[in-house]
Amino acid sequence: MATELRQQVRMVSSIDEMREISKSFHGSTLGFVPTMGSLHDGHMSLVKQSLKICDHTVVSIFVNPRQFGPNEDLDVYPHDLEGDIEKLELAGVDVLFHPNRETIYPRGFKTHVQVDEITQHLCGNSRPELFKGVATVVLKLFNIVHPQHVFFGEKDWQQLAVIETLVRDLNLDICVNRVPLVREPDGLAMSSRNRNLSPEERTKALSLSKSLQSAKDQILQGITSASQLRESIKKIIFAESGTQIDYISICDPTSLQEKEEVKGRTLIALAVKIGPARLIDNCIVED
Repeated sequence: MATELRQQVRMVSSIDEMREISKSFHGSTLGFVPTMGSLHDGHMSLVKQSLKICDHTVVSIFVNPRQFGPNEDLDVYPHDLEGDIEKLELAGVDVLFHPNRETIYPRGFKTHVQVDEITQHLCGNSRPELFKGVATVVLKLFNIVHPQHVFFGEKDWQQLAVIETLVRDLNLDICVNRVPLVREPDGLAMSSRNRNLSPEERTKALSLSKSLQSAKDQILQGITSASQLRESIKKIIFAESGTQIDYISICDPTSLQEKEEVKGRTLIALAVKIGPARLIDNCIVED
């Protein structure tokens, strides 16, 4: 019986050690995939893309407390370090950077990074600290790892827009690679938070992808009114008991400004609370 080949991933928790390893990769291309762990096929699609185009790949696992607000799910965010290491070794990742909170935010830490305008929409409207925390930790990780390429998924569309803006505005010598959203066979967008759903809640969560598909179908039939499409999406999601909608956004995919009509390239994005999990999903449509 054939056995799977595994390359032992180098585990690093020290900033100084991570920097020394990055220096040792000088002259070759280094790819970096920042994550909060509990890895799934969506994360691994980022890893595979890095392995495809880079000589070396570093993955980080750090659950960033500064992007969670009060009463959010920091304390119950899924953890599976042993399983994550196995996935990364089977993929052939060189280094896993796994710092603790005190390493990233030492005593006396006083600095943060703020990206304006695009952070005020979608998730940023109800989670005002989210993208300040994301931008700060991402910039720190970039400065520690020193990659040439970084990889982020389009499921977190707004986060990706924030990181692209950060890299552009601060003249970082980094290429941001977009990787398409990955879904389960039944259509559910892959998320670490899916692990916190009961079987019944997971069935309810399918309302997100179903409502997006319904909106796409309606647009193909000639319906372009954003308010009409929002009501249709809302009806499908609220058909499942216990769902709480944070937002339904029909907006410009670059500025994230809301649209009244679906004209040209448009982002439809959702955030819905189901049980203990706040889930997001999106799709791009063209009219």
